[in-house]
Amino acid sequence: MGLLPYMAVFVKVVEAGSFSAAAEQLDTTASSVSRQIASLEKALAVKLLERTTRRLKLTAAGTEAFAHCSEMIRSAQSVLDLAERINTAPQGLVKISAPRAWGKVLIAPHIEEFLQRYPQVDIQLRLTDRPVDLISDDVDLIVRITDRPPENLAARPLFRVNHVLCASADYLRDNGCPQHPADLAQHSCIYLGEVAGDDIWKFRHLQTRECISVKVRGRYATNHSKARLEGVLSHLGIGCFPRFAVRDALAAGIVTEVLSDWDYMNAYYGMSWILYHPDRFLPPKCRALIDFLVEKIVSDNT
Repeated sequence: MGLLPYMAVFVKVVEAGSFSAAAEQLDTTASSVSRQIASLEKALAVKLLERTTRRLKLTAAGTEAFAHCSEMIRSAQSVLDLAERINTAPQGLVKISAPRAWGKVLIAPHIEEFLQRYPQVDIQLRLTDRPVDLISDDVDLIVRITDRPPENLAARPLFRVNHVLCASADYLRDNGCPQHPADLAQHSCIYLGEVAGDDIWKFRHLQTRECISVKVRGRYATNHSKARLEGVLSHLGIGCFPRFAVRDALAAGIVTEVLSDWDYMNAYYGMSWILYHPDRFLPPKCRALIDFLVEKIVSDNT
């Protein structure tokens, strides 16, 4: 491997026609070039060049060596061309993992536009609420909701995920509107029902910072935000949602927010981040997707 630079100098000498011309192109001295050729010949134990006062002439061994060394230079240039292409034009497959509701509502609707904007990039979107690791799960980017992103990963902030409680106007008309989180114990609530403790709703008052936990009950539980929204629209009770999941329903007036003076807090509460390897050579395909999601998602949720 240590001979590779000498081989490159050998090719340059043959192409330039003299040590001095090669030295000028390599921005070095003719004596340095001569020493490198001598070192190459010594290592190979063959004479490559016949030197005269007027010109250089390849030996038989030198002719064959020049062909192979020239091919080496062309291969090296191909690697440089590949690197330049990869580092300038986004291309290839990007694998991104996101929480289910977050990815379905905030990423999936923008995929078509991204693919049109970057025709050489493919997307694999994995939706899961379990913890994901970049290496063991073989993904390029992770969306995670946390106020403490991992210190060993690079993190790009997106927006803060807050939660709301919603009900239909018919439900509130028939059952009344809770004025305090403690009132929820007397209501039918639609909760996740995925793990133990999902029926314990935690709140913090926006002004007084008072905290309270309430054990809720209800005849319907589901771990999918769209299914909970359908339950609310069917007047089955008060549902808990990330605000982004019911933003359109709230704007259209088909659901009503309750207990708006309180923060509803759960594991899905906090800042959302895009996490990736802390590598200064982040592939353009990943950079393109990160910048695109920041452009689309942050503007839609601020």
